[in-house]
Amino acid sequence: MIRFSDIEYRRPDLKKAAQELTEVLERFKAAETFEEADRLFLELDSSMSDVNTMCTVASIRNSVDLSDPFYAGEMKYINAEMAMLMPLNKMINHAILNTPFKDALKAKYGEQIFRLLDAGERVIAEENIPLSIEESELCDEYKLLTASCSCEFMGEKNNFYGLLKHMESTDRNERKAAFEEWARLYEDISDRLDGIYDKLIKNRVKQAENLGFGSFTEMAYLKRRRFDYKPGDTARFRGYVEKYVTPFINDMFEKQRKLLGIDKLHWYDEKLSFPEGNPTPHGSTQDMIDATLKMYEELSPETGEFFRFMSRYELFDLETKPNKRMGGYTTSLDSYKAPFIFSNFNGTAADVDVLTHEAGHAFEAYMAYRTQVLSDYTYSTSEINEIHSMTMEHFTYPWMDLFFGKDAGRRVFTHLLDALGSIPYLVSVDEFQHRVYEKPDMTHEERRACWKEIENRYMPWRDYDGNEFLMSGGFWMQKQHIFIYPFYYVDYALAQTCAFMLYKRMCEDSKKAWHDYLELCKRGGSLGYFETLRSADLGIPFDEKVFSDTIGFIKDKILELEKEC
Repeated sequence: MIRFSDIEYRRPDLKKAAQELTEVLERFKAAETFEEADRLFLELDSSMSDVNTMCTVASIRNSVDLSDPFYAGEMKYINAEMAMLMPLNKMINHAILNTPFKDALKAKYGEQIFRLLDAGERVIAEENIPLSIEESELCDEYKLLTASCSCEFMGEKNNFYGLLKHMESTDRNERKAAFEEWARLYEDISDRLDGIYDKLIKNRVKQAENLGFGSFTEMAYLKRRRFDYKPGDTARFRGYVEKYVTPFINDMFEKQRKLLGIDKLHWYDEKLSFPEGNPTPHGSTQDMIDATLKMYEELSPETGEFFRFMSRYELFDLETKPNKRMGGYTTSLDSYKAPFIFSNFNGTAADVDVLTHEAGHAFEAYMAYRTQVLSDYTYSTSEINEIHSMTMEHFTYPWMDLFFGKDAGRRVFTHLLDALGSIPYLVSVDEFQHRVYEKPDMTHEERRACWKEIENRYMPWRDYDGNEFLMSGGFWMQKQHIFIYPFYYVDYALAQTCAFMLYKRMCEDSKKAWHDYLELCKRGGSLGYFETLRSADLGIPFDEKVFSDTIGFIKDKILELEKEC
């Protein structure tokens, strides 16, 4: 392994890679013994490792500076050429699914790989190649548009993330002014965002039609590898949230309003938990990295080894800067068996969340790379992957003093409350997407009215202080997942429920909790969703009693921590 900055990018020769894959495929199809088929099966699995690594390097460097014409061009090339591999991928899937050695391979590697291959075959069609390229280009257009937005505020140039910091100020006038600038930036580009989303919806619906699905929702569930549950299950889960979470959070916001001493809690007040200000991390980015290393060395031998590796090879880009893609993510460099963390620090407690949440993703990848043979088993489905990240946030509570000093207790309280309080928004986004793809011809105004109705139901406390754009339902536009990762958002709510289960276990039996979590990370994506949960002794979130009991513990814990603040 070398430092990420020292990795030399070489444009992947995808035509050559396709030729080499085809040759391996033909030998696999002609294999006469299981031993030969097994060896070639593993070769098919790993043959794109170097190509994928170069694609990831280009993607990261493009994310860091979307205005860089070189990496923007490389991503355009990669998106187009990767799409052209779709027919070959389908041929590979078909050959593995129909090999006479299937039962032997299944006995060695498990059932899950064949479920993944079957799903992969069913969502690939040659006529969707141009549509897939167009979809990637529209997503890139969205990223560039939102990354390029900025304004002058209090003498500084701020993007969306920079303004969010000001919305945690103790000065209400500053919070309101930042909010108005934030809303104005979105309103200024709302027509273009609507246009991009129109095209994405039309594109995705057409892809589903080409594949013979009844709706894009059906295709999306299969593409997201949701083998164990259907839209009816997520609808039922959303009902649990409305029943058990929304009323409690509404009451907590009323307490917050009284604590802040204001007549009406507006959206720009929601993030200010205490009149004297929220707990904020101390020190520079390097100070925080050093504190994170100390934390992970003390948490467990495995996490210490992991974060030393991340630090030694500079496998993160953390600070916000002009033209940097919004958000945060973890990705992986297959050739090095190395995860990479991308984020946008803005000087708030969210910076520490990145060093726990994204580090949870990265830790899982680090462990799975070293325990799983197949590349498809490095990560699981997002409903499982987000358990790794969210649980890590809770497991690191005992070390919050390294970042927040004497305010550590307050930070644990606000973090746990925010974790529960985010769930109504998470399911709002999910219901919005289901409704949009049920009626893909919605007008822009109908989409906004749809969002407003959903928002009022799950988040009745939400008040935009007279801002017409947001009051009419424009807030949905700020969620990048709606544009880039369709139907990827309820995953966070499902995973948070399971992370709460592990946090409860940590409070009661820390040794068992860590063992179960570590095994969950090592298991990667080798089992289905329900199987994976059961293997870690976790309940199914779609069970109302499991959900209500779990949320009941978290509510009690929040009220207990509140007394200590």
